[in-house]
Amino acid sequence: MERNLIFSIDLGGTAIKLAIIDKNGNLIDLWQIPTNIAEKGKHIIDEIYEEFEKVLKRLQVNKEEFLGVGMGAPGPILSNGVMKRATNIGWENYPLKEKLENRFQLPAFVQNDANCAALGEMWQGAGKNLENLVCVTLGTGVGGGVIANGEIVSGTTGGGGEIGHITVQHENGSYCNCGKYGCIETIASATGIVRLAMEKIENAKEDNALTRLFEKNGAISSEDVFKLAEKQDPICLDIVDEVTFYLGQVLGNLSAVLNPDAFIIGGGVSNAGDTLLNPLKKYYEQFAFPATRNDTKIMRATLGNKAGVYGAAYLVNKNISEIN
Repeated sequence: MERNLIFSIDLGGTAIKLAIIDKNGNLIDLWQIPTNIAEKGKHIIDEIYEEFEKVLKRLQVNKEEFLGVGMGAPGPILSNGVMKRATNIGWENYPLKEKLENRFQLPAFVQNDANCAALGEMWQGAGKNLENLVCVTLGTGVGGGVIANGEIVSGTTGGGGEIGHITVQHENGSYCNCGKYGCIETIASATGIVRLAMEKIENAKEDNALTRLFEKNGAISSEDVFKLAEKQDPICLDIVDEVTFYLGQVLGNLSAVLNPDAFIIGGGVSNAGDTLLNPLKKYYEQFAFPATRNDTKIMRATLGNKAGVYGAAYLVNKNISEIN
């Protein structure tokens, strides 16, 4: 029986996305379950395996048809498959690869979730046929994945590619959850954009659309800011200008080090489209190394929240191919 299926897992702090993907990148099934963080995540692997058994029956396939199991997980992962720390789940020095292989009795391959999203975009998304990519995910935080010559740059202890924690404000920067101040995450994430909007509202001296919207809804979202910017609202245009100034600076500096084929921008904030990308490209060109800045594209991710499961499947596909 030919082994051409992959069981793919994208582990999040609140939900786990699960997928069956074949070795050619065809998505056969996709679903999700809540993440059970009780007892420091003790039951997560068992509950994922229960879902695996259910899908075998549902699709009427056999375990022998699977090449292996791939997982993206939220935190630094060492080259031996040990997860250093997953704060939202409760794992610390957790032998993730070993636990998966013992439970599934299949080869397992694991990687940081943001890195998996980058691999997914390279394999089946916006970065298809490219080997040097930087993926930047603008969501609640700012995630990143760096791919050089087709390989994820993980670093010595799995902490490579943490783009969100590049410092951009060296004085009076806002506090970041990582423990530093002035990280790009405090500005270019959805959370950071809302913070900037609230500062504008608090300091406003005259009536404006942003304040009126806040008073009407009792809250402001990053989406609200971009929608008002599209309508040429001056306060929201200022916010977008600040966000893209600092993010363009980060991309420009990364370009000088990595000279990638493309920067792929994903996450909920990227749904702003050209309202985000056009000023970002302008500032990127300002800060990029002149000799290489025209070699790099800036584009939106295409896989959305499926990028992680595609990337986890790619891990299995690639590693099994190398073994064979």
